[in-house]
Amino acid sequence: MKESTPAAIHLTDYAPPQWRIEHVDLCFQLDPVDTRVRSRLQLRRAVSQEAPLVLQGEELKLINLTVDGEPVAPGNLQQDEGSLTLHELPAQCTLEMETAISPEANTALSGLYVSGGNFCTQCEAEGFRRITWFLDRPDVMTLFTVRLEADKDRFPVLLSNGNLADAGDLPEGRHYAVWHDPFPKPSYLFALVAGDLVCQQDRFTTCSGREVDLRIYVQRHNLDKCDHAMRSLKKSMRWDEDTYGREYDLDIYMIVAVDDFNMGAMENKGLNVFNSKYVLARPDTATDDDFVAIESVIAHEYFHNWSGNRVTCRDWFQLSLKEGLTVFRDQEFTADQSLRAVKRIGDVQRLRSLQFPEDAGPMAHPVRPQSYIEINNFYTMTVYEKGAEVVRMIQTLVGREGFRRGLDLYFERHDGQAVTTDDFVKAMEDANARDLRRFRRWYDQAGTPVLDVAGEYDETNQSYRLTVRQSCPPSQGQSEKLPFHIPLTLALLDSQGREIPLRLEGESQATPGERVIELTAPDHVLVFRDVPEAPVPSLLRGFSAPVKLKFPYTSEELAFLMGHDTDDFNRWEAGQQFAVQMLQGQIAHIQAGREPTLDPLFQEAFARVLDNDTLDPALVAEALTLPGETYLAEQMEVVDVDAIHQARQFTRRALGQALAARFRAVYDALQDTQGMDAAAMGRRRLRNLCLAYLCAAEDANAQALAEAQYQSADNMTDAMGALRALMDCPGEIQERSLAHFEARWREEPLVLDKWFGLQATASAPGALDRIRRLMQHPGFSIRNPNRVRAVLGAFAMANPVHFHAADGSGYELITDQVLELDALNPQIAARLVTSLSRWKRFDEQRQGLMRACLERIVAHPGLSRDVYEIASRSLG
Repeated sequence: MKESTPAAIHLTDYAPPQWRIEHVDLCFQLDPVDTRVRSRLQLRRAVSQEAPLVLQGEELKLINLTVDGEPVAPGNLQQDEGSLTLHELPAQCTLEMETAISPEANTALSGLYVSGGNFCTQCEAEGFRRITWFLDRPDVMTLFTVRLEADKDRFPVLLSNGNLADAGDLPEGRHYAVWHDPFPKPSYLFALVAGDLVCQQDRFTTCSGREVDLRIYVQRHNLDKCDHAMRSLKKSMRWDEDTYGREYDLDIYMIVAVDDFNMGAMENKGLNVFNSKYVLARPDTATDDDFVAIESVIAHEYFHNWSGNRVTCRDWFQLSLKEGLTVFRDQEFTADQSLRAVKRIGDVQRLRSLQFPEDAGPMAHPVRPQSYIEINNFYTMTVYEKGAEVVRMIQTLVGREGFRRGLDLYFERHDGQAVTTDDFVKAMEDANARDLRRFRRWYDQAGTPVLDVAGEYDETNQSYRLTVRQSCPPSQGQSEKLPFHIPLTLALLDSQGREIPLRLEGESQATPGERVIELTAPDHVLVFRDVPEAPVPSLLRGFSAPVKLKFPYTSEELAFLMGHDTDDFNRWEAGQQFAVQMLQGQIAHIQAGREPTLDPLFQEAFARVLDNDTLDPALVAEALTLPGETYLAEQMEVVDVDAIHQARQFTRRALGQALAARFRAVYDALQDTQGMDAAAMGRRRLRNLCLAYLCAAEDANAQALAEAQYQSADNMTDAMGALRALMDCPGEIQERSLAHFEARWREEPLVLDKWFGLQATASAPGALDRIRRLMQHPGFSIRNPNRVRAVLGAFAMANPVHFHAADGSGYELITDQVLELDALNPQIAARLVTSLSRWKRFDEQRQGLMRACLERIVAHPGLSRDVYEIASRSLG
């Protein structure tokens, strides 16, 4: 076992800081091997009694330290691993120190490090302590003035937060820049970039008439890939003004793209550092999904200027205060730029395939966690995506206008403060005269609630009774759950698909359209009067709450909803439920040794959607995409990866064969795929889906069609669509196309990631050998997070049939790589460990193999806190 178990940090132990930093001056003498950091902290005691000053630091060499210009007495200074403690300080004083760090040796990519020869930083959550000793906690907000000094030829661009105050030349070919941020911020929002970069520049005029300088910095060869990011930034700024009245507050807004980055991007005040994946795009190098993701992430980090920077978190347990709210804001922004229903479907798919399993596994935690060992492990789907759903439910409960009032009050009340999720909910309550005490349980209870619903029609009284029972399974540390406050949006449809006016028992008149029912108790009985015929209920419309809904729909009812539901999301949802029912039946056949069959009613309903030219092509493509293998696994008590894979592959092949002529007709009708607007993206999406079904049918003509599309494609979406379809068709055409793609794009890292990912997720035999060959490719580097995600992450998370090979070879491969990565980059290593965390869901043989791998990880000497926490909790 591990020699010393890392201690957990608990929300209940929070105490306000005993010291405040009124201002900090930083001076960096930048050198890749030996950077010197001089800091001057103007300190003030925040409590009445005398208290020592405890600063945090990691991997720092302290050169000197003075208090008010004098050395500290030896007995008043204590330094140990992770902290520097000073005793008997005056109530107000100035602490000056110099530290030495080696950015080039920083493979963890936390703090100050070197990427592509350039300096950059990542300080969230606790990276600043790797730069200098500091009160590295989010509730210590201070003003920063930063001076950067470096060799001018090697590092001509010197950037930090805020506005540029001064710049000039120094002796011996060096130069300097001074940046001042007029807004107080915690250390996690500090940023520094220095390097040989060029920028695309533009301007934005705010609603009050101020001019803002916009700059996107990239390496010179990437300058032609910034147009979309700049357009996205300007759209985000205008949308936030129009929708929420939030205006930008500095003279300059900068984005820097770097190749080595653990996250997607970071919202540092005025200087956002981005993974290049979410900045660089041209139609020939980036897919439509890439373009949408870039727009979304650009918006997300910009929106953080208010929801995260101007108002920030009191402590890391409140992480969803900024992330859940900002994810919701970026989701709404993207929905306004595209087809809202398609965006909602994508968000729910992501929630169900990634967050619901998290809620049901050993890493389950509330949106506001109660404890952690390593905060990096709580940048989770629960905090982000479920946190966004919690914010969305508040908007549903108080209405869009009420939500805007509440958000305005929140920003007005807490501008410049570090606050809690309770403060956010309180602003919503006060602005709308609502009591949301029960709703707060969403922040404190883990798990995904289940709604069991039953319907009964009384023809004599023309009434329809809905019985709703809510429950939530136990999770670690929470064996019993109190009822949640759940908004259930519903409608009742007649036999023609029209919405029946709704009058609940006790109401004097009916209201047209859908209703939002607020569930606050374990059981509810809803009786609707004046219902002229037996209705089909349309429940949880728009996915109004992050719950699992159980209603005994028949196949006929699901087929009806697929064709008639007036809510686009629920029309898609009916198709998904129908597909799950059918696939579950096929899985049972396979497990019993019988041949699977395709349900004729499902095929007919599927064909009707394909033939429906009144629907948006993007919505049709979503409706015709079968549930993924990960989602299907969540529906099984004991996961059978082989049967799931066989059933899904059979269904794709059977649909492709049965509807080949229709798929080809739609494919041919969608020849006009030019443009980068949402309509053109929808046409490309449906056309490529048709091609995928044709290739899944194992038709040689379809393979030739895919190769022809690949060869003639003038955009990356169609090129990847053809290649993805060919991954179902091992053979000469596939090999030839993959080789051509690699030869053409080997000098473009982000494009080559797509080539790696395609092969890492391929379901053809020989997956493990394929992964090992990819890791030997000259373009693979275990030090680059994007490349690790493209190969190892894709294999472990998106290739279940091979990762869960019965002999355990997939588990052993990932375990070996986790242990190698842990010494280099613990954050990325910890994310890989989660692929082993749900071992209890599998058969006895696979359980034993995964458990043995987790035990090997936990017993490894010198294991990081990041990996230890995930592995040990998984075993618990």
